[in-house]
Formats: sequence, structure tokens, C-alpha cells
Amino acid sequence: MKIIKCKNNNIMALLKEAENVDDRIIKANSVDAAFEKHVPQFEREGDKVIVLVNHVMEDDHYIEWIMVDYGDKQIIKHFNPGEEPKVEVEFKEGMKAYSYCNKHGLWENSL
Repeated sequence: MKIIKCKNNNIMALLKEAENVDDRIIKANSVDAAFEKHVPQFEREGDKVIVLVNHVMEDDHYIEWIMVDYGDKQIIKHFNPGEEPKVEVEFKEGMKAYSYCNKHGLWENSL
């Protein structure tokens, strides 16, 4: 999956190939920031998985959203400052999780 930053600063997940977006693709895990505080972590409990990010949730620095990507389906949960960046979802082999920090960009992990 490709995630891009639009000219108006909106973030979009491309669900199929698109032309003329290569210069807007956001590369996950590429910012010089604390890896362990940005990368989504998984806690598996049977057929469920808790996806969470060990990150501060302050007014000026927080995780905006977590997206779980199953390939054929995506689940996105948005967060506000003060909320815990965590979502419980169904476990599927090969699933990926993305988190987006308002200061440090896109982060990815897979299970």
C-alpha cells in the first residue's frame, strides 16, 4: 500500500495504482525519531490483536491515527490528544499496521 501526502497536506492511502504520485509517497519509518515510540506494536490474544503505539498524546504531539491493513480491507481509527492510541482488531496472518505522528510522520510494522 502506498500512502501519500497531498498538496493540501491531507494524507491518503492509495488502494490501487495511481500515476504521478511518486514525489508525494510517504516512506514509513524514515524519520529520525524514537523508533520504539512510533512503531505500532501488536499484542495477540487468540484471534484478536491489540495494536498500540507507546507515544505521548499531548496537544502539540500525538498519534493522529492507526490503520490496520489486511490487503483486501483496512481499518482506521483516529485519535485526539489525551486518548490512548490503541485499537483491537481481528488477527490475520500477514497483517500490517501503520501509525501517523503529527510531528514525525508515518510508521509501519507487520505481524
